[in-house]
Amino acid sequence: MDRNTIIGLLLIFAIFVGFAIYNQPSEEERERMQRQSDSLELVMQHRADSLAVVQAQQASQTSEKVNDETSSSQPEKVADLQDKLGVFSSAGQGEEQELVIESQLLKIFLSSKGGKIVNVELKDYQTYDSLPLLLYNNKNTHFGYSFPSNNRTINTNDLYFKPYLNGQEWTGGEIPVIGIDDTLTFSMRLYTDRREGQSPSYIEYIYTIAGNDYMIDYDLHLVGMNRVIDAGTNFLDLNYKVDMRRQEKSLDNERNESTIYYYYLDGVDYLSERKDDQELLKRDVRWLSFKTRFFASTIIGDQSFMNAEIKTFTDPEKTDEHYLKTMSELIGVPFVNKADQTFPMRMYFGPLKYRTLKKYDLELERQIPLGWSFFLMAWINIYAVIPVFDWLGGYGFNYGIVILLLTIMLKIVLFPIAYKTYKSSAKMRVLKPEIDEISKKYPKSEDAMKKQQATMALYKKAGVNPMAGCVPMLLQFPILIAMFRFFPSSIELRQQSFLWAHDLSSYDSILDLPFSIPFYGDHVSLFTLLMTVSTIIYTKINNEMMGSTSNQMPGMKTMMYIMPIMFLGIFNNYASGLSYYYLLANLLTFAQMYFIRRTIDEDKIRRQIQLNKKKPVKKSGFQKRLEEMAKQKGNPKTGKKRR
Repeated sequence: MDRNTIIGLLLIFAIFVGFAIYNQPSEEERERMQRQSDSLELVMQHRADSLAVVQAQQASQTSEKVNDETSSSQPEKVADLQDKLGVFSSAGQGEEQELVIESQLLKIFLSSKGGKIVNVELKDYQTYDSLPLLLYNNKNTHFGYSFPSNNRTINTNDLYFKPYLNGQEWTGGEIPVIGIDDTLTFSMRLYTDRREGQSPSYIEYIYTIAGNDYMIDYDLHLVGMNRVIDAGTNFLDLNYKVDMRRQEKSLDNERNESTIYYYYLDGVDYLSERKDDQELLKRDVRWLSFKTRFFASTIIGDQSFMNAEIKTFTDPEKTDEHYLKTMSELIGVPFVNKADQTFPMRMYFGPLKYRTLKKYDLELERQIPLGWSFFLMAWINIYAVIPVFDWLGGYGFNYGIVILLLTIMLKIVLFPIAYKTYKSSAKMRVLKPEIDEISKKYPKSEDAMKKQQATMALYKKAGVNPMAGCVPMLLQFPILIAMFRFFPSSIELRQQSFLWAHDLSSYDSILDLPFSIPFYGDHVSLFTLLMTVSTIIYTKINNEMMGSTSNQMPGMKTMMYIMPIMFLGIFNNYASGLSYYYLLANLLTFAQMYFIRRTIDEDKIRRQIQLNKKKPVKKSGFQKRLEEMAKQKGNPKTGKKRR
């Protein structure tokens, strides 16, 4: 790495720092946000107090229910339910039924207890160990609405619903698989004991499922609930809590990429992926998503939710090998005091595939880490890499071949930049003997300024721009990082084999170690090993080409060889498709260097530099203006002054 490369890296760092400073909120914006926060604090505190009461009641109900089952008679149970549930007492007991609705893409498991979706199977995918891909780890899914009713707090999660198929009560039997172009409407109704004439009051979940879509319509339909829910209530609390199920070979990698995403304040944000985290969202929320590495379970409101409390954590007491993370959402669903009202929502259960999510126009694709924090990386992936990747994949090639073709195409596009960089390094090599002479002339540290001035004068006289090799590197850097983000997040590589790699989205282990090495792991990834060796060879060749031995900063040469060793530890657990891409990029770079070296005549460059030295140095416009200003004020060399 020569001085120009170091300058380039420093410029990149400066750009990132400047961008972060530029996007910091102003003092006025921070004050406005604080005022908004304070104005809602009392409301949210009241809600937190109410939630604590609900949880205490639920714990008490559970304990009393156990005692009832062992020591109470049936009439006492009914009386107890009437006291706890009021008009929902008849729905407090029943027999749980499991219903399965199957489309071309999904298998949806519903339960009459809570009327909820307890699990979803994605039919086109499997887990790393060839099991059906179920989004949740077990059937303990919590999905229910809490609301006040006659001085009680009702939670629908533990109440029994009645199933309806296409508007008719379902009494059993097989539900037909939904065809590609068909839809099916399935409802779950929670009736109260109250009737006004022949009109019952009930809560209804309406699921409308299309045959060939991962998105389903979900409507919360309330009939006659204005007489049941306490007056003054303006939202219902939807409590949604699940244990996400492990899908990938590397549990650590999947946990580090799993969290809750949400669309909040006109932008997409998320909780921390690498640690337990929680957030209180005090403004309107459009959608919230339980996101794992390649899949998502998302609830979307056609009208924004009022607020939300979200939390994600890893429970150390859950030792099931398929347990991933626990995620929960407490969402405020708007409620108005009307006899008949519907809050339309949608649910997405499916893969994190860019084009699949993009078509919904909800910014759900922002869950795929394509480099959104730096627009240039995102644009490269969206407008260049993904279209070409999909186009090549459409021919049915093995994805190892697709990566090879994509790498070749990128190298062809970047060839002019590589050529310019190599030509610039050739000019620097030609000038190196003269630069060494300048270094010998000014060996002392106090002469550093004179040395720098003499070096720049030499560059100018020879017609060489020392920054010419830096700019091409800056242009390639976003592409390099874009690839780093693209390959690990590409679901197309999931469970795609190539050579010895069984899954290009995970690491390729050729040897499992009986122990774990710190910073490396418990296996040997061959693609990562080959990439590291090729990077070390490239570093050696590049140093020899640049002829940069004496001018390097102390320790820089050693650092250039340590970095590939660090990559060996970092990439050992990464997607093998990424290591394979960097290996190909290094090999193709060797071929480019050999070709360019054969086409560039350094003797010709040397002769051109000697001709440039004989020509008068062309002054820049800025330098000319400085000299003109000096003439107007007087020439300091002659001592003349303007009177």
